[in-house]
Amino acid sequence: MTIRSTNLGREELESGDRRALESHKGIAIVMPAYNAEFTLEATLKELPRNFATHVILIDDCSSDNTVAKARELGITVIEHAKNRGYGGNQKTCYTAALDTDADIVIMLHPDNQYDARVAPVMASLIQLGICDVVLGNRIRTRSEALHGGMPLWKYIINRFSTFSENMMLGQNLGDFHSGFRAYSREVLERIPFNENSEDFTFDQEFLIQAISFGFKIGDIPVPVRYFDEASSISFKRSVRYGMGGVSAFTAMKFHKLKLRRDKRFT
Repeated sequence: MTIRSTNLGREELESGDRRALESHKGIAIVMPAYNAEFTLEATLKELPRNFATHVILIDDCSSDNTVAKARELGITVIEHAKNRGYGGNQKTCYTAALDTDADIVIMLHPDNQYDARVAPVMASLIQLGICDVVLGNRIRTRSEALHGGMPLWKYIINRFSTFSENMMLGQNLGDFHSGFRAYSREVLERIPFNENSEDFTFDQEFLIQAISFGFKIGDIPVPVRYFDEASSISFKRSVRYGMGGVSAFTAMKFHKLKLRRDKRFT
């Protein structure tokens, strides 16, 4: 990856980039985008140079110049003919990624909320076989999350729901609801994600599916920023999102007990 130091010359910097490229082959960054014109470039700049072999942005009918900005930056763009929602956007993201030769796929929101510099660490955990799925944990400490701008109500719901889901699903994740995620290719090939919700519940469903399929999930701390341009969901939609997770968990249990077949877990 790029080394930033005043004591290193240009040749050493470029050597660092080459090493990063060699150690991170076959990586696709997918960006589910909606009105990200003013944050996209800053997000892209945080990625180490030559880190990803593919950068793909899926535009969900933005009303600003997200598409033009992405093309100006040299990003591959796929445009939805109509707005499909966050889950629908991810479906296109992962389908497009599987059409490449990438062995690792990283979903990065183009709103610059998550610190993209940790992406190579997430990829490394998958390359080493330690994890199949890696999440960016936004809540290393309570004070850090709140001082970073996370609303108090969102923090409380996150802590309660993450604790509950860890208990129910046998996991030990620090943030069950992070939108910064890395997947091995096998995860995306095996999980029938096109059966999932078109809305924010998609994230919950996908993790429950990954657990049901026996994939190894881990997380690492990631600094985040909360500001007007960063994407966020309202309290009402957060409640609906939580209920979607409960529904998916119940469906998984019914499917495993052979009480009701569910295509999401087949």
